[in-house]
Amino acid sequence: MTIDNKQLLMFDFDGTLINSVPDLAAATNEMLQQLGREPYPLSTIEGWIGNGSRMLVARALSGERIVSETLAPSEIDDAEAIFLEVYAAHDVSQTTAYPDVDTGLAQLKQAGYTLALVTNKPIRFVPHILEALGWQAHFSVVMGGDSLPQKKPDPAPLHHVCETLQISADKALMIGDSVNDILAGQRAGVDTVGVTYGYNYGQPISESQPTYVFDSFAKLTAWLLSDDLIL
Repeated sequence: MTIDNKQLLMFDFDGTLINSVPDLAAATNEMLQQLGREPYPLSTIEGWIGNGSRMLVARALSGERIVSETLAPSEIDDAEAIFLEVYAAHDVSQTTAYPDVDTGLAQLKQAGYTLALVTNKPIRFVPHILEALGWQAHFSVVMGGDSLPQKKPDPAPLHHVCETLQISADKALMIGDSVNDILAGQRAGVDTVGVTYGYNYGQPISESQPTYVFDSFAKLTAWLLSDDLIL
């Protein structure tokens, strides 16, 4: 099967296209301080990102990646409301594109690929970041973590994108930095691409057994644009 058979590229956002850790960490620590709790280093919070805002908040309240069973849902609800308010007030000026992503997306779009964004970030925050980066026109479909009742690693968002665009799963790739992206792709019957430079809780993305692995967006782009690529 050649690359010509692939039409749809579904991208994760945080950790794949953008480095949003500084802004997410700042919002998390401001939330904790409002609750009278101690802040955490950026490197610690980085390991909690990837499962949506509620899980990030629950991990911050627990002080570790494994959420404490003593946390009440109402406690998480109240803290998440603070987090979302704080994050919405941030100008996301510290959220930046990873190297070569800006030019790479433009090249892939120009080459005829259909691009979609499938993130676990709440959808309310996505358009502003896309606008700040000038990427609004790149993506035919944009899915947030609350666009459907299910989010990655559930395959539902990927199924929804394929159905909306009327492109079959075998003609799509799911590209991401975390186990959630790879699992979602595998469960949706979509070939997967893992990138090594993202978050993924400090675990090598190769352990999730993606179909392919790349250590830079430039190499990924070159691969996707290669005339003689064999999948």
